[in-house]
Amino acid sequence: MALLEVERLTVRFGGLVALDAIDLAVEEGQFVSVIGPNGAGKTTLFNAIAGAIRPSEGLVRFRGREVQGSPSARMSHLGVRRSFQVARPFASMTVRENIRVAAADKAVLQSLRCLGLRSRDRGIAERVDELLETFGLVGLAERKAGELNMGELRRLEIARALSSRPSLLLLDEPAAGIGADGIGPLAQLIRGVHRSGLTVMLVEHYVGFALSLSDRVVVLDEGRKIAEGRPEEVRHDERVIAAYLGKEGSRSAGTNPLGGSA
Repeated sequence: MALLEVERLTVRFGGLVALDAIDLAVEEGQFVSVIGPNGAGKTTLFNAIAGAIRPSEGLVRFRGREVQGSPSARMSHLGVRRSFQVARPFASMTVRENIRVAAADKAVLQSLRCLGLRSRDRGIAERVDELLETFGLVGLAERKAGELNMGELRRLEIARALSSRPSLLLLDEPAAGIGADGIGPLAQLIRGVHRSGLTVMLVEHYVGFALSLSDRVVVLDEGRKIAEGRPEEVRHDERVIAAYLGKEGSRSAGTNPLGGSA
């Protein structure tokens, strides 16, 4: 039984079909990337899995349990956590406080006790320290999140998503806004997260970045799944190349928009 199973998942916004009968499965411990041109439905798929939107049709199973339509808080409780394309920290809180809030359970969060300098939960404090160290944020721990640069915000966003020790991590375009010199370190960080045993799904606009990290790749175009396979299979799939070039585009001899030779 796969950790995550999606069957015939369809999302409509009025007359627009954003996802059209998507099937996919993610095995425990796997790294699966979802790629595709702008408007392919990648983030909509994540939103439907994570509980941010309710599917129009289809099933989502997590550990064999049907969860489609469950709210985000329930999905988080079940072990599905996500980062966002646009980082969403509490700008006026410190980096440490942001991670502590994310690590705290709902009752603690509502009372804001987790923001005290003396944590009542040693486990939360230890988890916060562990994440600060892992993500290179120790030196920034007491800085306000609103003062961080884009690379630091991305690291904080992933640390927050990992704070409750999820079973499945959904990363929504973590490389967005990162300069070329930051892509390599970010990739290494994400590889480390996966190698720790965590199952990861990645939505990413930068195809080379996604392919370099993945065991398996799913390709969407105009809300439909057009290909799935190992990174090298997907890289040379003519349907995928055509989707990125556009139906009216033409390929220069020997070039591939997904990287590598044609």
